[in-house]
Amino acid sequence: MSQIYRKTISVMDKFVPGKLQPLWQHPAGPKTVFFWAPLFKWGLVLAGIADLSRPAETISPAQTVALAATGVIWSRYSLVIIPKNYSLFSVNVFVAGTQLFQLYRAVSYQMNEGKKTSS
Repeated sequence: MSQIYRKTISVMDKFVPGKLQPLWQHPAGPKTVFFWAPLFKWGLVLAGIADLSRPAETISPAQTVALAATGVIWSRYSLVIIPKNYSLFSVNVFVAGTQLFQLYRAVSYQMNEGKKTSS
């Protein structure tokens, strides 16, 4: 599989315009997993945004905390690795942000439900 990948990249090298060469040759550029992993992780951000329309009672606080924690941890990690991966940083900030907002919604709902039952 890696031979196929290397041959594909060597063919594509010929078609990348000069202005895009710095991005193409970057240690965290499209030739590496450091580019593609964050790109696909944007799917989690899109799913989190889509979940904003879900009723708050269906939100799993445990899952939300886990996703928010991974977002925070990976955000930090992306800034201490070499090369720094700002693409990974940005996607994880958004993962953490959407999940923290979801957690806020879930906790607010649970607190309001608790007030209703104690009244």
